[in-house]
Amino acid sequence: MTRTPTWIDRRTGSFSRSLWLASCLLSMTCSALAAEATLPDYKLHAGDKIDVAVWKEKELSREITVTPDGKFSYPLVGEITAVDRTLAQVRAEIENRLKKYIPEPVVTVSVTQVNGNVAYIIGQVNKAGALVMNPAINVMQALSLSGGTTPFAKVDSIIIIRNGPGGQQVLKFRYSQVSEGNRLEQNIQLESGDVIIVP
Repeated sequence: MTRTPTWIDRRTGSFSRSLWLASCLLSMTCSALAAEATLPDYKLHAGDKIDVAVWKEKELSREITVTPDGKFSYPLVGEITAVDRTLAQVRAEIENRLKKYIPEPVVTVSVTQVNGNVAYIIGQVNKAGALVMNPAINVMQALSLSGGTTPFAKVDSIIIIRNGPGGQQVLKFRYSQVSEGNRLEQNIQLESGDVIIVP
């Protein structure tokens, strides 16, 4: 049985433009919410790439890279601060600013690359370097992504250096404890900019 689209009047069979527009608007709104739902708590970082689109305004659709100062520029809107803000917050600000030029703008914002969400691992591992977190990994996962430790590693002396509002702090990680299922609170979720040192 074929279902009659909601924008067709079931009594007359005629096309209803207002219902069709409402349906499209709802679809775009749902798309925006779906894009945000995939990473609801993810906060943007410098270097991340996002896709911004405005319903019925193709010339405003584009992929944008968050600049090192944590901002990006967008037509009609100007400069937007993105770093440490969620997709929903960025979308809401773009929509509010666009209202001066476009009635009831419907904006979607989605992350295409999380290049700015990076932690680092150095020392006695098989593959030292930057680890792109998509969107989050813990210490054990980071060690796995680095190919594991070398035979010379002091696995119970691993530390994580983290930058915070009060300066740098050192977090200790005892591999033997965590690998045996003990003191699992040490297996923290990494934050952008964390440095894991495996002596």
